[in-house]
Amino acid sequence: QVQLVESGGRSVQTGDSLTLSCAASGPAFANLAMGWFRQAPGKAREFVAGINSSGGDTKYADSVKGRFTISRDNIKNTVSLQMNSLKPEDTAVYYCARSGYIASVTSMEGNYRYWGQGTQVTVSS
Repeated sequence: QVQLVESGGRSVQTGDSLTLSCAASGPAFANLAMGWFRQAPGKAREFVAGINSSGGDTKYADSVKGRFTISRDNIKNTVSLQMNSLKPEDTAVYYCARSGYIASVTSMEGNYRYWGQGTQVTVSS
């Protein structure tokens, strides 16, 4: 059974840095793409960052490119999101997601089958 548990979300100030972590359980973690999505109040969930199965290929939303870094540890079965230069518009619930069958990096929400419960990030000015 696949479980994803996010941690690290909290309230920070504009310009601060924060790292989110996602601990994954279940089979085939190292074979499948992982991603981070976020959902702000009143808005649809959106793609933030994705990483392929080996960790060698990543993809970012334009809004976070250059500020956020996704990485994974296939020994520890974890994926992280390093967030720098945070802005109030980064305020959202952040979700970790695991692809159901795709190894290559993907931003398509429909390609992700398993989701964590989310962790709240609040950036105040």
